[in-house]
Amino acid sequence: MKDYSDLRMHTAEHLLNQTVVRVLGCGRAFSSHIEKKKSKCDYRFQRDLAAEERIEIERRVNEAIKANLPVREDFVPRSEAEKSLDLGRLPEGAAGDTLRVIRIGDYDACPCIGPHAASTAELGIFRIISTGFADGVLRIRFKLDAPAAGL
Repeated sequence: MKDYSDLRMHTAEHLLNQTVVRVLGCGRAFSSHIEKKKSKCDYRFQRDLAAEERIEIERRVNEAIKANLPVREDFVPRSEAEKSLDLGRLPEGAAGDTLRVIRIGDYDACPCIGPHAASTAELGIFRIISTGFADGVLRIRFKLDAPAAGL
């Protein structure tokens, strides 16, 4: 089973995925490695990010973080989820007729079995630290700066 030990980074992964879908028009990450200090997501895409795209992705993720969006779980019949959600990366343990869907405000909804922050305000500042492209794969490496004091 995938390790989701860092709630902040895992929640940021959801925001990054939705933002990449919106900005680049490609699917969610097909592979990811989430750690406390830095993480990465791999996308099927045909080139590296342009500077403007990188800035726009960071801006949108940080805007969602600042919006203090609630993070909640819903249990949805698989037949309903298939109509509106990407089930391509259903995690191990997600078998059955009901799926756990994580909703981040009205920004993102995704089947997931991992733990998450209670709100995007807990995440801190999102930064893309590097990107790369090889063999049809765009890799985005990111980190989170510490959240504001008191969180």
